Amino acid sequence: MSRIQNGIFSSVRTVLGWVPEQWLPGGKPDPLIEYRAAVGRQDSRRDGPLKVSGEARYAAEVPMERLSYAVLVHSTIARGEIIRLDTVAAEKAPGVVLVLTHRNMPRISTPALIGVSNVSAAGNSSLPVLQDAEISYNGQIVAAVLAETQEQADHAASLIHVDYITQEASTCFEAAKAHAKTPASLQMDKNHVSIGDAPGELARAAYRVDNIYRTQGQNHNALELHACTVAWEGENLVVHDATQMIASSAKALAKLFGLKKEQVRVLSPHVGGGFGAKGLWDHQIVAVAASRLAGRPVRLVLSRESVYRIVGGRSPTEQRVAIGADEEGRFTALMHTGYSVMPSYGACPEAFSLCARAQYRARSFEIVQHHLDLNVAPYTFMRAPGEAVGNFALECAIDELAHKMGIDPIELRRRNDPDRHPIHGDPFSQRALLEAYEKGAGRFGWHRRTAQPRMRRDGEWLIGMGCASGSYPYNRMPGATVRLTLRSNGSVRIESSAQDMGMGTATAQVQHAADRLGLPVKAITFEIGDSALPAGPPAFGSSQTVSLIKAVAAAADKLLAELLRLAGNDTPLAGLRPSDARLVNEGVASIADATRHERYDSILARAAREEVAVTGSGGMPTEMLRYPMHSSSAIFCELRVSEATGEVRVDRMLGAFDCGTILNPKTAASQFRGGMIMGLGLALTEETLFDERNGRIMNATLADYHIPAHLDVPPIDVIWTGIPDPRAPLGARGVGEIGITGTTAAITNAVFNATGTRVRDLPITLEKML
Repeated sequence: MSRIQNGIFSSVRTVLGWVPEQWLPGGKPDPLIEYRAAVGRQDSRRDGPLKVSGEARYAAEVPMERLSYAVLVHSTIARGEIIRLDTVAAEKAPGVVLVLTHRNMPRISTPALIGVSNVSAAGNSSLPVLQDAEISYNGQIVAAVLAETQEQADHAASLIHVDYITQEASTCFEAAKAHAKTPASLQMDKNHVSIGDAPGELARAAYRVDNIYRTQGQNHNALELHACTVAWEGENLVVHDATQMIASSAKALAKLFGLKKEQVRVLSPHVGGGFGAKGLWDHQIVAVAASRLAGRPVRLVLSRESVYRIVGGRSPTEQRVAIGADEEGRFTALMHTGYSVMPSYGACPEAFSLCARAQYRARSFEIVQHHLDLNVAPYTFMRAPGEAVGNFALECAIDELAHKMGIDPIELRRRNDPDRHPIHGDPFSQRALLEAYEKGAGRFGWHRRTAQPRMRRDGEWLIGMGCASGSYPYNRMPGATVRLTLRSNGSVRIESSAQDMGMGTATAQVQHAADRLGLPVKAITFEIGDSALPAGPPAFGSSQTVSLIKAVAAAADKLLAELLRLAGNDTPLAGLRPSDARLVNEGVASIADATRHERYDSILARAAREEVAVTGSGGMPTEMLRYPMHSSSAIFCELRVSEATGEVRVDRMLGAFDCGTILNPKTAASQFRGGMIMGLGLALTEETLFDERNGRIMNATLADYHIPAHLDVPPIDVIWTGIPDPRAPLGARGVGEIGITGTTAAITNAVFNATGTRVRDLPITLEKML
């Protein structure tokens, strides 16, 4: 995050502005953008039968001979140095194979950190892993125990005694503000944006709101715990991991342990949820080292508490949002500033201020955020990082301004909806948020909302409605690669080291490939989850689907060229160039004359080929630098609040989404609903309780950290515009994270509509309503 980075991205955007559109990815719409055969069908998950029958194997379920079990020991101080580490009792305990500490850990470096300057990196922390006696946060690994059984490892770990010299630690959010750092950039954007005189415009505005909003830290709670099963086969390393970064993790582990790329194999065919947390953390590195020292396979499954101790979550934030408007409700000033936590050794900023740049037009802007360096486990990406919490503050402020002006909050948003990016001035690739609002409001029954709070009641329950907009940027990762093999029987195998964390990766890609290749879905298999396959993209940032679509399309183009070459002259295709032909009806045909067609099996038979294989890469995602591209949403909520207890019960929610082409309505709806449920948790239940005296997380169990349960989740309706984005592969944008953005604010605004109480400090717990 540097001024150099700002200069590079600014220069690239400038150059791309000079390049003719047709020369760039997205310059011409995907030829299949309007074609619907397999794409758009509600196909069931291809891996569904494996999962419901229990045959799908996860990282902690792979059998191995002489398997040992590992458990971690965590520091109990926030900062200091180990002065005594007594492992004697643990080493003598029954079944113990190895006790690993900084004294016998192999000497290794740290993995390269995740970032826009190195998208193939996997590291979440730059701290050494068991390399010295230094402690930088409460929960850092100080030892690991290997034993014959999990129970023996757990017992032996309890016998390790550690004494420390404590040093002054930074654990107080408020105190750290005095030493806040202001990074030059946030991801691919300049951090500080100042257009016009926002403070002056705010002071002169006919209407204005100016408030502080706070969100608490959150921890990851994927259904599947972080786990790995590790084995050395001679000088080769095999890691069965729960990861959403297969290719990156394999590359990082090879570098850490002095191996060649081909000596490391990471397998992760099934992942039980990731949400940004299933990257490369200290536990995989410890497991690999322990396996090498012990000379036998190791299984390490983090306990729920261990996940909280070493796997970062969502940073707490404090945000100021100020909006000024003229008599007509048009924004004259939009200010979004504040603080989040970014340790000096971390990699993932909680970039909450990015959302204010694209959602509304205004006469002036003042946007900047500051980072606090605390001694905590390095925070990481968590579903819609930055946008989820930044959107809460921004959309609550919009609702407050609408109430102050006495106009409908949807109408206020309509008056300030931009047709161009408010900061850059470039036209959006495609934007239909107002259409989503129109469809959503009609279906939800928004007309029944009363403008004044506390007007609807059912006994002790006050009833209210709220809405909010959501936004999440389009992302496509460079370097996504697939291998496409066409067999003589007309079937196709596609391979990539992509990941499936529950979103239906293979299902959607088979549907896309079927239309791209002119085949039925039953003729196509899509193999993922293995670093031995061509390098796929990481699964984060709602980017994997479009990244793979682009790679498959590139492979299909190569296949077309190769088939025309193999077809020769004794064919109806003779004389056709790739630009004159297409893949359709289980073969190749002329675009101008569909009767000039030959089947795949016929071409391969005449060429005496059993199969033909090609590799395709998606290339650089220049479209996301040339065009403002965002998925957007209009979220609606109806809820009730008990006047007696302050309890909030959400009765129903609706999300209306504008995300481009929907490849599979069934899996997309699941993603939308899942995001909205996480937004409900952010609004009402989830909060990491952090003891600032010692830097310790106090509620590191699911008994104390409250995620929404079944009875908390209401009926959720989801609809979408379905308008393709002409700049995106197949017209599709991401759907994995847009659901959470907007939901939290819609709930918070509904609470105000029901009770007249504004809550600006999440989560909305009982004491804040009484």
